[in-house]
Amino acid sequence: MNLPNKLTVLRMIMVPFFVVFMLTGWGGEANRWICVAIFAAASFTDYLDGKIARSQNLVTNFGKFMDPLADKLLVCSALICFIELDKLPAWVVIIIIAREFIISGFRLIAAENGVVIAANYWGKFKTVSQMIMIILLIVKLGGVFDIVEQIFIWLSVALTVISLVTYISANKQVLSMQE
Repeated sequence: MNLPNKLTVLRMIMVPFFVVFMLTGWGGEANRWICVAIFAAASFTDYLDGKIARSQNLVTNFGKFMDPLADKLLVCSALICFIELDKLPAWVVIIIIAREFIISGFRLIAAENGVVIAANYWGKFKTVSQMIMIILLIVKLGGVFDIVEQIFIWLSVALTVISLVTYISANKQVLSMQE
């Protein structure tokens, strides 16, 4: 197993630890910082594994499949924790998770037909906005940051929908492959 794939596996291993700290408060006063550290480290492995895989030509089928799955696992776990902690309304989480399922299904259909669909910039913007939103919601600084949190919640929802529409629009030929 190459280094990028090990980083992907590490990200998946970090998710249960992140969830435990998010939902239990075991870290006491430092809990939110422990959660941010785990989330940030896991998010960084996403950046790092992709960079290493592309620069050293270590792209594998395992990585193509498991890297996006690990990302979805991390983000969706955080979002579901926020529902439990009453930090996000369920409808926001449903929109974000539904987009992930739709795009994953879309990619599977394309892959079955030999079509590889690359991520687009809207998807990257969506991911960055979601990561910032998650970190802001974990840290919960209060004051003016409450407004910043709300901006990133709405921005994440908007970019989620925009990225879904642009992704499907740009690859609509995939839909005709199943007729």
